[in-house]
Amino acid sequence: MTTAPSVRRASRPATVEHVPYGVTAAARITAEAADGATDLPVLHGDGPFALRRLRARGGQARLCFLNTMSAPHNGDRLRIEADVGPEADLHVSSAAATVALPGRAPGHAAYDVTLRVARSARLHWLPEPVISAAGSDLRQRIRVELAPTARLVLGEQQILGRAHEQSGRLTSRLTVRLGGRTLLDQHTAYGPGAPGWDGPAVLAGNRAAGQLLVIDPAYHDHPPAPRLLDDLPTAGHGVITPLPGPGVLLTAVAPDAGSLRQCMDAALRNLGLHDQ
Repeated sequence: MTTAPSVRRASRPATVEHVPYGVTAAARITAEAADGATDLPVLHGDGPFALRRLRARGGQARLCFLNTMSAPHNGDRLRIEADVGPEADLHVSSAAATVALPGRAPGHAAYDVTLRVARSARLHWLPEPVISAAGSDLRQRIRVELAPTARLVLGEQQILGRAHEQSGRLTSRLTVRLGGRTLLDQHTAYGPGAPGWDGPAVLAGNRAAGQLLVIDPAYHDHPPAPRLLDDLPTAGHGVITPLPGPGVLLTAVAPDAGSLRQCMDAALRNLGLHDQ
């Protein structure tokens, strides 16, 4: 009796599940005063961050963020750190809006910004808006550490949904410390899952929200008076409120990005800062 040889069948390779990962990227800025001007000895950015120097204005250095790729998507981790040294003067803007998008990676996107402004230094931080696209989930955190004699102009604009689409989820926390003491700690949450965000006590149907924070030691003795911005040629609404310290805060809501920008510009004019 002849026995047929056994045949060894090759096993199928195990299925490997490819888990998508988000982008992790950081930008680093250092500004230093030097002979009546401001130098930028450290300018570093990777991932979506590209930093470009602009023409200086007097002793003020000017810098612009360019987006080199779409970000943040869900799952991304982005971070910016800026240090403004004693007596330095820095103006930071961005070339385009930041669009928060859905993505294949699990979890929310995180966008952390840390700003440190030293003795007698000044920082203008005025980026273009953050747009929360449908399906996105972005958690933004801004931390500011100021010396007692530092000055700050900081703008934050949030657009909830692109044209003809629903908003994504957008939460933001702004914490400002002056001389080691907390001056402002504010948290906002908009979009799916955020309680009451679209009701009459919060946005009342508006789709754009923003704030403009100005910290100046001169406000110790002469704080700006509270003012309701009710004479705007736009559908937006805003109020300027002094803080319990050398600062003032504009809070604004509007139906769209253009109306919100008009509110912000009106506040800058009211505070004498539009051309700075």
